[in-house]
Amino acid sequence: MTTKASSRRASAPAKAKPAKTPAKAKAKPALPNALLRIVNDALDDMKAVNVKVIDVRHLTDITDIVVIASGNSDRHVKSIADRVVQFAKQNDFRPMGVEGAREGEWVLVDLTDVVVHVMLPRVREFYGLENLWEDATPADSTKVSTASKVPTTPKAPPRPRAAPRARAAR
Repeated sequence: MTTKASSRRASAPAKAKPAKTPAKAKAKPALPNALLRIVNDALDDMKAVNVKVIDVRHLTDITDIVVIASGNSDRHVKSIADRVVQFAKQNDFRPMGVEGAREGEWVLVDLTDVVVHVMLPRVREFYGLENLWEDATPADSTKVSTASKVPTTPKAPPRPRAAPRARAAR
């Protein structure tokens, strides 16, 4: 005698699938506060100068916050960027990438929600990233770097060139 095994699919009543409702978009937090605090701590630790924190969420989908800082020399710029990466890794934030660390004039650290630019003052003035994001609002970080309040020293005017010497005829 053989009995036909009943299938669960056949015996179970079909469940009605609920109509798909549009999911509410998750609102991003006001600022990636934890990561921004870590970046500010690293910049303070290495005495970065002229630090600017810019909220660019309403301008681009690439990142939420752009941090621009300056260093006094190429070695200082490299050290600042290395410290930002070190502090981020210690707090379980893995950088997406680090660019320009070999040259040391402009180092970019991509932490996804926060992008950090560390530059020499002359490079910063030349590229003018603050002007690029001029429609952005300054971010209200919970701790603004004290180094950002340090004024940069003005550049000395270029020295006049001496007139070329006349060559003696032979």
